[in-house]
Amino acid sequence: MSSLLKEELERVLFRPEGQRLVEFIEIEEPAPGRHFFCVGVSKKLGVQLCIVGCSKTKVAKPAKTETKSSQTKRSSFQDSYKKNEIWALQDLSLIDGRDPDVDDPCFILHFDKVRSVTAINCSAKYALVRALVKLSDKHSKVALNVENMDWAYVRPTSFYSNRGDCAVLSQVCFYAFNLVCLSMCPVPLD
Repeated sequence: MSSLLKEELERVLFRPEGQRLVEFIEIEEPAPGRHFFCVGVSKKLGVQLCIVGCSKTKVAKPAKTETKSSQTKRSSFQDSYKKNEIWALQDLSLIDGRDPDVDDPCFILHFDKVRSVTAINCSAKYALVRALVKLSDKHSKVALNVENMDWAYVRPTSFYSNRGDCAVLSQVCFYAFNLVCLSMCPVPLD
């Protein structure tokens, strides 16, 4: 589902502007409808971050030219997408995860103004931050300032490469397996 949504967002919003959609997550906003935080890259504009709103619009029904053999019914509503807020990555001075010890999908972005963003889950939050850190390393001369985030999720250790959540999960499983093995060892009573 998300790959289809990514293709549609890229086709409708990003490709016409000469951009490539690198990462997107669904976020919660007070306005009605679905909202996405998107990261696009282009040679001309560089790396741009934007909030995209999705709303349903009613599509005018075509003239009745259907035959009885045509049994498919189409929805009269269509998704329409609009970029509501746009920033450049170089304007992002800080990403604040608020509290690394709590599963909180909310994070704060510091541009010239502070913007609070709430992802639909913590995994989406860390996926976006990982993408922003990679893009900042690649396209910017200055490292992105990230605070109050669990660094094991943002930058996995070199032993596990940079594979994201799977690497961290396998590392946790490895430690848990070692603890189980140690708990099964007999303890001398001398």
